[in-house]
Order: sequence, then structure tokens, then C-alpha cells
Amino acid sequence: MNTAIHSTNDPATKNEPILIKKKELAKRLSVSPHTIDAWVQRREIPCIKVTPRLYLYEVEAVMEAIRKKYEINAA
Repeated sequence: MNTAIHSTNDPATKNEPILIKKKELAKRLSVSPHTIDAWVQRREIPCIKVTPRLYLYEVEAVMEAIRKKYEINAA
């Protein structure tokens, strides 16, 4: 039996963006999914349109957009 185990220490996986759905992003940011929709519509946060009903969000890109919009400096 040949099973591949993917290590989280693998250099190839460290550079891959973390993509999540709207509901998970809303939960992480403590806002409603409707707020996420509004931000996308106003182009305040980046997203990837997979299908007309499915958008994915890169966590770091969204956080950077929020930091920039609200002028939050990372300490």
C-alpha cells in the first residue's frame, strides 16, 4: 500500500496561498457574510471567482487589503 503523506514543513506548500470560502472568511473576521459581499462589490477586498456562485478568498491578500484600507500597521 503506497500512501503519500504531505508534511506541513514541505517548502512547496509554504508558498501556496490559503484559500477559503466566504462563510469561513466572515467567521475569521467576525463580520457577516453580507459584509463580505458588500466589500467584494465595492472592490475593497480581493477574491477569486470560481463560478458565478462560488468565490474564494486568499486570507493574506484580504488581510493586507483590510490593513491598507484602515491604515493598520502590523506591530
